[in-house]
Amino acid sequence: MSVATDHTGPWTLADVLALPEDRTTRYELLGESLVMSPGPGVRHQRASFRLHVILDAAACAPVEVLETINITWPSGLVVPDLVVTDAGARAGDTVSVDADAVQLVVELVSPGNRTMDRKVKLLLYAETAIPHFWRLECEPAPRLIVSELQGGRYVETLTALAGTTTAIRAPFLVDIDPVELRQ
Repeated sequence: MSVATDHTGPWTLADVLALPEDRTTRYELLGESLVMSPGPGVRHQRASFRLHVILDAAACAPVEVLETINITWPSGLVVPDLVVTDAGARAGDTVSVDADAVQLVVELVSPGNRTMDRKVKLLLYAETAIPHFWRLECEPAPRLIVSELQGGRYVETLTALAGTTTAIRAPFLVDIDPVELRQ
């Protein structure tokens, strides 16, 4: 029997965090609704790992780069592909990070999650005041869209195109050519 049919009533943050670990499904809480999506495939994980390595090497401040960690706030929980957070900042449950400690979220757009990655999560991250949002688009060619929170919404500040090394200045200086992240 599935998790969704075993639960009655609205979902809470505690309900979602109490779910058993499942590497094949991502569970997110939007309002009182549980949203489930398939775990990322090998190509997606490869690109995420490569970007993780680049970010980790470039980070000069005391930060942590984490993959697929829960970000929580009082009314929700999301699971971005990559998160840059203040070093040592974790919620009490050790499987999540509080949104107020997050400096950057990165979403790798998947064919099955385009609307979530491009629109819904963008609004949620802005609502929780995460200062930086990056989106990696892989089709038709890899490109990294870099956005900063301004006036409560994200504004695109640059797009790094495949075949060109681009210097991104925030939240720290990092040089990226999206072709290196090709899935």
